[in-house]
Amino acid sequence: MRNSYLGELSAEFAGTMILILFGNGVVAQVVTSLPDSPLGNHDSIAWAWGIGVTLGVYTAGRISGAHINPAVTIALAAYQGFSWKKVAPYILAQTLGAFVAALIVRVTYADLINRADPGHTYKTQGIFSTLPGNGEPGVSLPTAFLDQVVGTAILVFVILALVNAWNNPPQANLAPVVIGLLVVAIGMAWGANAGYAINPARDFGPRLASFITGYSTAFLDQNGNQYWWLPIVAPILGGLVGGAFFKVLIERYLPTAEDAPQPVGREPAREA
Repeated sequence: MRNSYLGELSAEFAGTMILILFGNGVVAQVVTSLPDSPLGNHDSIAWAWGIGVTLGVYTAGRISGAHINPAVTIALAAYQGFSWKKVAPYILAQTLGAFVAALIVRVTYADLINRADPGHTYKTQGIFSTLPGNGEPGVSLPTAFLDQVVGTAILVFVILALVNAWNNPPQANLAPVVIGLLVVAIGMAWGANAGYAINPARDFGPRLASFITGYSTAFLDQNGNQYWWLPIVAPILGGLVGGAFFKVLIERYLPTAEDAPQPVGREPAREA
């Protein structure tokens, strides 16, 4: 079973599950805490999501490459030679990992969720899935769509820059840490319009889990519009945009193996 295709899917499942356990978990802690004794804020949410990404990448990286995001998987297939035959199974494994993790969070935080929001409304729906304006008024669907395209484009562009062996990548196995910091930065800079899903599995898996556990409006936004599709389509489009920009602006100017200086070999022994 070592290095098998099943192992790759198992790693994607586990890596995404770790990501969501920390991501949904921190939002549940913040949202359900009492106003007079808050257990976190937006910054703690951004940091925990980033740390979750780091730990998820460390979990799956050796076996599957730790995509843990369908937008990343599709971009790697489009621009970096990842097999298209593996795209759908990878996405299924990622979504299933996110779904299972969300169920764990939902059950573990059930008492606190019931205390904070007995009707299971938009007040706590954001624990599991994103909403335009994070559930507040003033952000249109076109703006939320654009936000997700931009945020995911940044994510994929920088990930490709970080993992390219010819682009001075982080050494000593620190790439997962830097990718986690990238997600922290996106959360702090691009979290207002649509909650920075930037990952279809991260949004749809938990959204489905919340729907089957009492959130009847899980597929809608706070205005009653069908919203579930937006954090799927926009991040995929954004990943393709980010990958294209990396190809055009960076990758074509990087050195290749043919450009690298060849090691000087030992001169052949001279005959006496």
